[in-house]
Amino acid sequence: MKNKILFIFLPLLIITSVGVNSCKKESQLSSIQSLFQNGTWQLASEVAFNYLGSNQLPTDTLNTTCDSTQLFTFTSNSNCSYTNYGCVGQSVTGSWSLSSDALYLITNLTFKQDGTTTTIKPFTYCKIVNLGQYSMVLQAGDISVFPSPTTRRKIYQYGFVRQKIKASN
Repeated sequence: MKNKILFIFLPLLIITSVGVNSCKKESQLSSIQSLFQNGTWQLASEVAFNYLGSNQLPTDTLNTTCDSTQLFTFTSNSNCSYTNYGCVGQSVTGSWSLSSDALYLITNLTFKQDGTTTTIKPFTYCKIVNLGQYSMVLQAGDISVFPSPTTRRKIYQYGFVRQKIKASN
């Protein structure tokens, strides 16, 4: 009799736990989206990591003399904007989404490079390294490459902080 109760109880427990866990994934995605959307992100650092194969070479800190504030904003209707990318006075708008596993940010933003007619798309497919209430770190560039020992690659890391909201009087 005890075994019959156990055989009935065990499948019900498994079905309940699967149902609860599947609901958590949906709320996890929406909480990640809300972290992007709640405010404006200000660029704090931009670093280029250089590699030869899997060996890391010296890193480069970029835009060290830039006086322009670079801002990244995400909205709930899947639009985004970036102001002053690369220290060039420009404001670009586009759309954004997350990968199905919520580990990558995908945008269609296109920027002009300083002094040229060349355009770049640095945030097309970015790995989300860190995302919290006050900080966000994205990596772009050669992030999905499996290098051979002689392959040179560069990964750009962008560190953002949430911009403070000024209190209205």
